[in-house]
Amino acid sequence: MKVVKTILRYLFIFIVLFFAGLFVWQPYLKRVLWYRTPDAVTYKAFPQAVIYKSDSAFHFIRSGKMRNDLDTLKVRDGLNQYITFSEYFKNGKLNAFIVIRNDTVLYEKYKGGYADSTLTTIFSGAKSMVSIMIGQALAAGNMRSLNDKITDYIPELKSNPAFENITLKNLLEMKSGLEFQDALGGILKAFLSDEAKYYYTHDMKAELMKVKLVNQPGTVWKYKSIDPILLGWVVEKATGKSVAQFFEENTWRKIGAEYNASFGLDHADGLANTASRFQVTAIDLAKIGRLYLNNGSYNNNQVVPENWVKQSIGIGNEKPASAKGWQKSAHHYLWWIPQAGDNGDYAAEGMLGQRLYINPKTNTIIVQFADHGAGDYPYRKISRYLAGLPFSYPKGN
Repeated sequence: MKVVKTILRYLFIFIVLFFAGLFVWQPYLKRVLWYRTPDAVTYKAFPQAVIYKSDSAFHFIRSGKMRNDLDTLKVRDGLNQYITFSEYFKNGKLNAFIVIRNDTVLYEKYKGGYADSTLTTIFSGAKSMVSIMIGQALAAGNMRSLNDKITDYIPELKSNPAFENITLKNLLEMKSGLEFQDALGGILKAFLSDEAKYYYTHDMKAELMKVKLVNQPGTVWKYKSIDPILLGWVVEKATGKSVAQFFEENTWRKIGAEYNASFGLDHADGLANTASRFQVTAIDLAKIGRLYLNNGSYNNNQVVPENWVKQSIGIGNEKPASAKGWQKSAHHYLWWIPQAGDNGDYAAEGMLGQRLYINPKTNTIIVQFADHGAGDYPYRKISRYLAGLPFSYPKGN
């Protein structure tokens, strides 16, 4: 028994020393261990760059009677089960779900404590906001071309040869070739992943300066956070303004935003995490959808160039590098664009079920905030149902 206690004591000391050394080597790991997988309010632990609301808010029309029949509509979940939308909402731990058609709120449902005005992180939905800013910066002449090298705008990256031939387009298409380890594959891999590192580090620039190149730029698509983070840094260098300032002046205050939004920073006055830390209310996120439904225009003011909107949400004859779900969503210019079936719709998507879904054919916007998400892709069916159009899920999927 005494031997066992001695072994356990030394084992305990070893574990303590191991983690102490690990946290000295990579201080951000303490935050990874403490917060683990971030949720919709983890952003409160980090400094925020506020994006101030518009002086004149736009309000969607509120119909006298909500379409409660949506609660009983059968949709499919991630287990390929047909369940009512009411069950889908409950099983997916949805916090907010708003359906807007022709500028009218047809349906809205919230979990206790949530409203259309609750500020929430949309995780990777932030990437689509970066796409908007790149189009605006190009139109304003702050950036010359997508074929420009990133080192033209961030010269300090020249000290790392990995960045030598990476263009803005490579970053926009997530084909930078830079090394990035996702959080899939178990607890230990998630703990040591680049996904966790860039979310929790207090110095993203220092981490970016050390990244390695593993593929020739422009050749291999890999979904990763560092490409849009680098694009956010480019926006700041090219415009001389913070990401929050640029987004506020060129988008947020111009589309009738009713509430402040924010970008999370790695430290006070630091770099914005433009890959996964954008906070917004559901009703104001819907206004981004409205902006794109109107080809980048708000009240006859071209907020985002129309050709950029069309270029961003249309793949054309290009062969998609990705195909997610039965709808075969391709990632293009930091939006998710379904390629299968009666397409034309697109979405900004974030983990744990954050969605901004836009369907020009039915003139519909859907915003979903969730703690988990129930999976699959019910937005097409809901959109067509409320527009009085038929829909059927593809057979064999």
